[in-house]
Amino acid sequence: MITSPHNEKLKEIRKLGSRRERDRTGLFCAEGEDLVDAATAAGAEARFVLRAGEDVEPELLDAVSALGSGTRVIGVFEQRWSSPGGALSMFLQGVRDPGNVGTVIRAAHALGDGPVVLGPECADPYSPKAVRASMGSIFARPPARGTLDELAGTRIALDPGAAIELREVEASSPIVVCLGAEREGIASEVAESVDVSARIGMRPEAPDSLNVAMVATVALYELGHRMAGHG
Repeated sequence: MITSPHNEKLKEIRKLGSRRERDRTGLFCAEGEDLVDAATAAGAEARFVLRAGEDVEPELLDAVSALGSGTRVIGVFEQRWSSPGGALSMFLQGVRDPGNVGTVIRAAHALGDGPVVLGPECADPYSPKAVRASMGSIFARPPARGTLDELAGTRIALDPGAAIELREVEASSPIVVCLGAEREGIASEVAESVDVSARIGMRPEAPDSLNVAMVATVALYELGHRMAGHG
């Protein structure tokens, strides 16, 4: 039982709260029994796992938690990265909110068959908030890294200012759905590299735009449904 805050494993967990340390070591933390169970199901082997009341005093685990008090388990894992590909995948550029990045990874796991490809200026998918938002998909369908130019297929940019709706776009697989930052939208270099820009059709009285993760989910569902021959 760990009883000292100076324990080396606790020190390592504290350090992994920094992106610089995660980048340097290639490690990250997953907090919560559900995430550690998801890692096991995906075949991800932990460097170590600390459980409150079994391996470490609960208050010491709380003290190193990045997500708040009440943490029951924290595991340290190696980052895993996929290769881009698939009939339907997602490309993100400039999406800086880690919660959105994690949620898109979760949506792509559920509705696409390729990984989320992270372009420049995206939040760290292995940050605590992103890992939590992925709800285990970070283990089952790890993200990829790359640029849009490296991706093959029909590239569709989602832009609320586009002239046509996504449902009007005719495209065959592979399809890469491209999204930018929520406020700034698609970067100019991405807009110039895509095959078509489209918007999500909304009711006239609806808000001007949707959250990035919501847009990604709707687009993946609509395109996946169509590719499966249901519309």
